[in-house]
Amino acid sequence: FDGGDFLRRLKGKRLLFVGDSISLNQWQSLACLFHTSVPHTKYKLSRSGSFSEFTFPKNKKAGRVLVLNSVSQGSSWKGFDILIFNTWHWCFILEGNNHGNKMYKDMDRLVAYEKGLKTWARWVDLHLNSPKTKVFFQGVSPDHMNALNWTAPNARTCIGVTKPLLGTTNSRVRVEQQHPAERIVEKVVKEMKKPVKLLRVTPLSLLRRDAHPGVYGIGRHRLPDCSHWCLPGVPDTWNHLLYASLFF
Repeated sequence: FDGGDFLRRLKGKRLLFVGDSISLNQWQSLACLFHTSVPHTKYKLSRSGSFSEFTFPKNKKAGRVLVLNSVSQGSSWKGFDILIFNTWHWCFILEGNNHGNKMYKDMDRLVAYEKGLKTWARWVDLHLNSPKTKVFFQGVSPDHMNALNWTAPNARTCIGVTKPLLGTTNSRVRVEQQHPAERIVEKVVKEMKKPVKLLRVTPLSLLRRDAHPGVYGIGRHRLPDCSHWCLPGVPDTWNHLLYASLFF
């Protein structure tokens, strides 16, 4: 990863992450990687509502509800040269019909995910059809909330786990098997008119059961945070993949 080269290639362009807190995780990682590469360069960091912006001179980038059948903030996504989309972690689901909107605490998550992604895909095909606009989908970021899915002595969640899974198998799960949500992403992306590059972050992230902040992150969570990632950490690798996918 060459942050200086990445910035030179982005000169005069704008890059936007659109998604949930996992997108924020990757955005924070990339901002840190950039700053580490050019530590003496002036920058501006600002936040307005849900929009955070990290700006170098002449370089810019920028409770969770999954809305199934509308894109409410799409107008603010236009005009960017590179967009990285993501969603999978959410708390509520909002679905509208001729009788109004209905909020669900949950439903079949894979059914909801496919509905939401198809709405997103239609919007991208309609509004981001310029060949100059590059679109990525981050892929599915796995969590490690349930230690029954992998072998970890005396562990129920990611708390206290200090080593990654080694190799591609263990006694309980073959981690190279595809995450069911990732299969849905692949299906939707293949049906789109707009070429969308899928960043395959899921298999490598599944191995890193040791890489979550647990209860030790900022704010000292009362409950285990086995969904987000420590920085430096796994999202840095995602940004290595993004860099390679963009320019090589």
